[in-house]
Amino acid sequence: VVIVVLAIGLYLVIEALVVQTYRVEGHSMDDSLHDGQHLLIDKLTPRFDDYSRGDVVVLHPPDEPEESTPFIKRVIGVAGDHLEVRDGGVLIDGVELEEPYVPPGAVTEPTFDEDSWDIGPGEVFVMGDNREDSRDSREFGVVQTSEIIGRAWLRFWPLDTFGILATPTYPELTAQATEAP
Repeated sequence: VVIVVLAIGLYLVIEALVVQTYRVEGHSMDDSLHDGQHLLIDKLTPRFDDYSRGDVVVLHPPDEPEESTPFIKRVIGVAGDHLEVRDGGVLIDGVELEEPYVPPGAVTEPTFDEDSWDIGPGEVFVMGDNREDSRDSREFGVVQTSEIIGRAWLRFWPLDTFGILATPTYPELTAQATEAP
């Protein structure tokens, strides 16, 4: 009985503080993630490593009860960014973002009247990869990092999709940062 109680206690501590599993529900992350896939979410490293552009995160839906189904989205903008949705694409500080995870031919349009956002400290801007079928920051605005449950890093089910989720790099923004006076 003691071993069972310790095992259950250890499991609960690990799930609360270190890692947790989530099932993808819906199509907002197609083609990167698909409905029914299972992910391992890292809850530990975000405590000492900020979220980065390109991270796939699980978050509490803004303005919904905490027991609502979490959203799975990609971080597009981070603190200090001025983000615009214009001409079918995303611009960060005036530079168009190359997004290899967005399905070919897809366009990014503002969902409501607002088409630009300034991301402040402790905030991120998130979008689904399937821009035409995603409730995201274009609708509900920036997200407080405190509302993020964790960073997705491993897809483990179904087994034929097993693998680490790669975080893209953004050379166009790196080049701009190094060229700035």
